Order: sequence, then C-alpha cells, then structure tokens
Amino acid sequence: MFGIGQPELLIVGLVALLLFGNKLPSVARSFGKSLTEFKKGMSGVTDEFHSAMHDADRASIDYDRVRDDYNEPKAPKFVPPTSPPVESP
Repeated sequence: MFGIGQPELLIVGLVALLLFGNKLPSVARSFGKSLTEFKKGMSGVTDEFHSAMHDADRASIDYDRVRDDYNEPKAPKFVPPTSPPVESP
C-alpha cells in the first residue's frame, strides 16, 4: 500500500493514537464521511461528463437528414465489347 510496510503503519498508528487519544474514533469517522462525499462528488462529475458527451454525439447527427439526403453512388454499367480483341504488334 503506497510502498509503506507494516512497521511504518504501526508507527503511524501509534503516533495517531498519541495525538488524538480517545478522539480517534470520531476523527476516523469524519475522515470516512469526507472520503465518501469526495467519491460521490467525483462520481457525479464523471456521470455528468459522460452524459454530456453522449448528448453531444446524438445532437451532432441529424439521423433524418442523413437518411433523406443519402444517394447511393452508382457505378457505370458494364457493356461487353462488340468486336473481337485486336492484337497489337
């Protein structure tokens, strides 16, 4: 986890216990709530971004106009030769 080993986590935990003492559960609870709110906010931003991109894609294409204006390209019709081939010298 972030390159931190078990001894380092133990030291950080002891320092937190010394600094916060019996307030540690409330601090951890508030940290968890703020982290949850941050994740909800980020999820909302990404959802808005994806929906805006989807709406922009749908708005940029007018499907009725594309279907009505489409003319299938036509190739020239094949006409077989009427005379036999002539050899060139």
